[in-house]
Amino acid sequence: MNNFPVSYLNSNDGSGILAFGEGERFSMNENSILQDLQQFIDLHAGKYIFGYLSYDLKEQIQHIPSKNPDHLKFPEAYFWVPKNVVRLHNENIAFLQGPKDSECYNFINTFLEEETDQNFHHNATQFTPRISKEAYIQKVIQLKEHIQLGDIYEINFCQEFYAENVELNFHLDTYFKLNTITRAPFSSYLKWDEFAVFCGSPERFLRKKGNKLTSQPIKGTAPRSKDKKEDDLWKQALENDPKERAENVMIVDLVRNDLSRIALKDSVKVDELCAIYSFETVHQMISSISCEISESVSFTDVLKATFPMGSMTGAPKIRAMELIEAHESFKRGLYSGSIGYISPNGDFDFNVVIRTLLYNNKEKYLSCSVGGAITIQSDPEKEYAECMVKVKRILDGMNA
Repeated sequence: MNNFPVSYLNSNDGSGILAFGEGERFSMNENSILQDLQQFIDLHAGKYIFGYLSYDLKEQIQHIPSKNPDHLKFPEAYFWVPKNVVRLHNENIAFLQGPKDSECYNFINTFLEEETDQNFHHNATQFTPRISKEAYIQKVIQLKEHIQLGDIYEINFCQEFYAENVELNFHLDTYFKLNTITRAPFSSYLKWDEFAVFCGSPERFLRKKGNKLTSQPIKGTAPRSKDKKEDDLWKQALENDPKERAENVMIVDLVRNDLSRIALKDSVKVDELCAIYSFETVHQMISSISCEISESVSFTDVLKATFPMGSMTGAPKIRAMELIEAHESFKRGLYSGSIGYISPNGDFDFNVVIRTLLYNNKEKYLSCSVGGAITIQSDPEKEYAECMVKVKRILDGMNA
């Protein structure tokens, strides 16, 4: 495949948006500030802008530094103005940005061939947990002590599975293989320079449509079963589980509070509470919260109020993030950050980076992280088992 940047945001309903080709780039490093990102967005108003936000932007937004080991070495944020943007819907192609030249058509045809080709390469990648099961359980016990003391109500605690000396030569093949496993509505593929992202996310962080913002946090997970009767039982158990509902409601309150900082008066609403959605590998409990904002609220104003997303931190957000830094064993980076795009009219849509493989070709390092919400009701053994439900299908499926 070509060496220029590529991004594919795949809704898995027959539609997606594909961006590719060289264009102006913004990569956030230690000398950059959020104001630089806003200037980049303002400079390219009227064009499509694609990119991502790392979880570790929290250092700038919430003044909480990230000191844990960083093996992936991704930039803290990356945005670019693609030469070409096309919307794909089944067999139809709508050109949104850039020329309709032979190079453009050649790339689209190659991309679509990769998508329909199910003859995936076999990978025998050995993933290693960054911490042992025993260490994980001990950390959960310690975090529950903080909850008992009233420091926090809930915390999203994560662990990393990693592989070293990995040669991934067929990036699109890797993404489409992951997508056959997850079939998620906020799935995405992103490649530039030595970095590649293969994301099977079921979760939306934030969408702006006109003056309306919508967030759809996930809290609550149950496994799927091929037996319909058993699958229905899992779904009903999730829907009626008081622990899972309590987790979800806590994050809904946090999101309402975040949105209220930038919302027009009396516009924050809970549109859907604790609804159950079924995906390829798991059932999930999802809520939807929305608000209206004034035209003067910028993209980075929204980030300052809402990022990182509450479903990946816990509540209260600041103290939860401090304890995450103290107890996790890796720097999250893009994991639990966000991938998406900004439209020419200023609307945007961004996901939550979970169910994701992150790869640095220069470092030959491949990472897949997973987490879950810890509350006072959490059973450490069950929390570990839930993590395994989420991650095992991905790791096993990629090695099939």
